Amino acid sequence: MSRGYGVLENVFNTLSALSIVVLMLFAVVQVVGRKVFNAPIFGYIDWVEQVMVIFAFLGVAYCQREGGHVRMELLVRNFRKRLLWLVEVIGIAIGLFIIGILIFTSFDHFLRAYEIGDSTINADLPVWPAKLIIPIAFTSLWFRLLLHFVGYFRLFVDPNRAVYGLPVILGVSQEAEKEIQEALGDLGGRAP
Repeated sequence: MSRGYGVLENVFNTLSALSIVVLMLFAVVQVVGRKVFNAPIFGYIDWVEQVMVIFAFLGVAYCQREGGHVRMELLVRNFRKRLLWLVEVIGIAIGLFIIGILIFTSFDHFLRAYEIGDSTINADLPVWPAKLIIPIAFTSLWFRLLLHFVGYFRLFVDPNRAVYGLPVILGVSQEAEKEIQEALGDLGGRAP
């Protein structure tokens, strides 16, 4: 399930990355248009505000899958087996609860913006599409957290099972080795 769901997370993360490229190109056009041709893009700030939501939120589930979120591992790093998995289960359960609340409240904000026809100040762009992205992104994160909850709970019940599809805390040397492998790719640790 984790691998299958990862396809959707990869799509969201790709859209997030593409939105950054679009914003960079948009900024170049804005600067050149304003400085060289004295013709800035009308509503530039409004467009940036709308697109920023894409890269700020759509990649959040992918980041959770990869273990990229900032965590306080100083204490947890010393836990082993069942205690470590219990702490992970509790942390994920709290995350599920909080993200669940954020899904409903962000959807309410989207619905209100849609119903009243809320728009940006300068270019009069509707804001509901950007506000809809937030509950979609939080829902994808909630499902990723649910998969992690099941995985960590499985390990809590039987700590000798293999860790699959879960971010794990690596030691400093393990983290360095992983980064070397990612940087060198197929070279297998050999210098280029």
